Amino acid sequence: MSKFNTKYIFTISMVSAMGGLLFGYDWVVIGGAKPFYELFFSISDSANLQGWAMSCALVGCLLGAMASGMLSDKYGRKKLLLFAALLFTLSAIGTGACNEYNMFVFYRILGGIGIGLASNLSPIYIAEISPASMRGKFVSLNQLTIVIGILAAQLVNWGIADFVPPGTSPEEILHSWNGQTGWRWMFWAEAIPATLFFLLMLTVPESPRWLAQKNHKDKVLKILSKIGGKQYAEQEYNSICQNTASKVSKTNFRSLLKPNMRKVLIIGITLAAFQQWCGINVIFNYAQEIFEAAGYDVSDILFNIVITGTVNLIFTFVAIYTVDKLGRRTLMLIGAGGLTVIYLFIGLSYFFNITGWILLLLVISAIACYAMSLAPVTWVILSEIFPNRIRAAAMGVATVSLWLASFLLTYTFPFLNKWLNASGTFWLYGGICMAGLLFIFRNLPETKGRSLEEIESELVTEK
Repeated sequence: MSKFNTKYIFTISMVSAMGGLLFGYDWVVIGGAKPFYELFFSISDSANLQGWAMSCALVGCLLGAMASGMLSDKYGRKKLLLFAALLFTLSAIGTGACNEYNMFVFYRILGGIGIGLASNLSPIYIAEISPASMRGKFVSLNQLTIVIGILAAQLVNWGIADFVPPGTSPEEILHSWNGQTGWRWMFWAEAIPATLFFLLMLTVPESPRWLAQKNHKDKVLKILSKIGGKQYAEQEYNSICQNTASKVSKTNFRSLLKPNMRKVLIIGITLAAFQQWCGINVIFNYAQEIFEAAGYDVSDILFNIVITGTVNLIFTFVAIYTVDKLGRRTLMLIGAGGLTVIYLFIGLSYFFNITGWILLLLVISAIACYAMSLAPVTWVILSEIFPNRIRAAAMGVATVSLWLASFLLTYTFPFLNKWLNASGTFWLYGGICMAGLLFIFRNLPETKGRSLEEIESELVTEK
């Protein structure tokens, strides 16, 4: 039995997972800056421009996700993650420096491309270097860094913003330090971890499974030996070679359309979209509106956002502890069912005008449920279920599905909130969670403790 070098696996996994940290920071920082940049760019009265400012980064996410599969199969996982780090840095500096709305949108899209690349490649990289018995735990580190990034953005936003007294007029906020300069520093702060991510990625090895597909046997054995010893390296290398023998080694998206790939692709696309359409991200992106409707002012809102981020972090540790014990399928069922019930009560709270701590407690419960289930486990499943030879391309398609769903969710929330009110909107998300529960129950197999090659043999039948 191999004795794994868990310290080494943890180190390179955490470096790769810094892509998740920047993903989380870049994704959420805009929520704290929102009350100020909307006044600065004079878009407070336009639901369309507000929605575009919040969701434009998702266009970049889609572009990054679509390109990630093809480019990472050609150039490797490592080089594309380095490129993502560079994009995060440029986006952070540019977004904070601009004085014009269209340039703000441009730099947000640039950062979105970085998110699209990192959200696809960080979990793939970790899955491809992790032993089967601990793969769920290590891939979950990517979600841990995402929520650390989310919490970091919330803390930075809260720390940078000056206290806004209740009753402060929009005009006063616009001409305050918050309205002119503070929101810029919220974006600029991201340049520090983005630069660190770039430098640390230079120190990690390339994915051994990608190297194996490129016939770099010596490099593969060297990396796998460092992970689990020589015997483990030989066994893993032989397994990879047997799995790819007599199969297409060059990734092309036509391979995804073959009948034997249909089931696994539908599972991946549906779970990716469901992770977004379960609705939890509107709480992060539109926290201002949600807590405002619950009776909180701007300063209280920023503090409550930090509370939600802390809960998100704590319950992600629960997921890391349980994902290789309870299993992926069980946690996904818990998440979908739990959110269905919680959204029912959130909708009732808005419907009967119940505000204050009761609504805050329900929102925190929803975030806790999501953080220990759908948030990390979806990424674990997506990194596991696709065959080695098409993993990057298939993961790219699933990630495109995720970001397209996220774009529709983020862009449509202001309109749904207006047409259905907050109660109807959350009841709609509850209905989606019920549909997701049924899909998971009927279609998702358990993957814990199984090698990537074993999972492929169950989900993909050669024809």
